[in-house]
Amino acid sequence: MSVIEDMGDALAQEVIAAMAELGDDRFYDKVSKVLLDASPTMQEAFLTAFRVRIAEKRGRAFIEAALQAKREGREGPRVIMDSGGGH
Repeated sequence: MSVIEDMGDALAQEVIAAMAELGDDRFYDKVSKVLLDASPTMQEAFLTAFRVRIAEKRGRAFIEAALQAKREGREGPRVIMDSGGGH
């Protein structure tokens, strides 16, 4: 990773932890706006790292829910396919 990617990832990790502590699921957006004023490049690195980390958390939560459902003999979580977003 480049220095900017490392910095963006470190900030993303801190923001995710702060979101939980603050109980503010839009806190990342506030940080993003602060970054944009100072450095659009840093903002993009932060948002990329943030999105990837949140996607990974969601993926892991889905896997755990599917495995738990299987162990309990029930149907797994539903997947709603959205053709409008993501990469």
